[in-house]
Amino acid sequence: MLENPRSPRVRAVAKLTKRSARTETGLFLLEGPQAVREALSYRPDAIVELFATPAAWDRHSDLRHAAVQADVRLEYVTEFVLAAMADTVTPQGVVAVARQTPTSVRDIFAAAPRLVAICEEVRDPGNLGTIIRAADATGADAVVLTGRTVDLYNPKVVRSTTGSLFHLPVSVGGDLADVVSRAHEAGLQVVAADVKGDDLLAARAEGALARPTAWLFGNEARGLEDEALALADRALRLPIFGRAESLNLATAASVCLYESAFAQRA
Repeated sequence: MLENPRSPRVRAVAKLTKRSARTETGLFLLEGPQAVREALSYRPDAIVELFATPAAWDRHSDLRHAAVQADVRLEYVTEFVLAAMADTVTPQGVVAVARQTPTSVRDIFAAAPRLVAICEEVRDPGNLGTIIRAADATGADAVVLTGRTVDLYNPKVVRSTTGSLFHLPVSVGGDLADVVSRAHEAGLQVVAADVKGDDLLAARAEGALARPTAWLFGNEARGLEDEALALADRALRLPIFGRAESLNLATAASVCLYESAFAQRA
């Protein structure tokens, strides 16, 4: 059992809360039983180290079984060690170190996707994680992050995906113009979600959302810049029927992705 919260090994895990350490090592931190459960189920090969307190490991018998099945070795730690490793204030007793395994933009569009989410300069970790989770829920084929979007492996992003990070391909660091070009070559229309766009209900009525689509989502505060909007085939906005000033980005993205999912399955 690891008992010293100041040991070099514990510090190395704790450093993964920092982007510089994640970039240098190619690793990232998984916290909580849900994230670890999904990693063990879908990407056990990505797990490098697995740590848990004895009490937490006793509570999660399914994790014990999954770790054995995946041949992933567990190391017990004390509550103090786990707290030193984790990014959260109240960790849930289980953490893991995993390899970063992004998918290339080329491979994403070579797979003939029908629904993709493109994130351009999304800066809030919670928003990005929720968009990835929504993309997973709607059956989207992939999520593409441009170079100005928050780090995919930020601990808050990883937690917000609630495991969806391991369910679908996600690419990072792409140039937006190149991403849009590849989407067009793959036969997708690129639709920007923007308050200056046309009414989404009209696009629904004309059947436009049944086509293979890459939705383009922008910055929480500024939206999409004119140069980014110019790359899209069209822009659509969600109607607001009440008195709300606007919708949260992740909420709006979820609605847009579901609109396409409904239309494509009609």
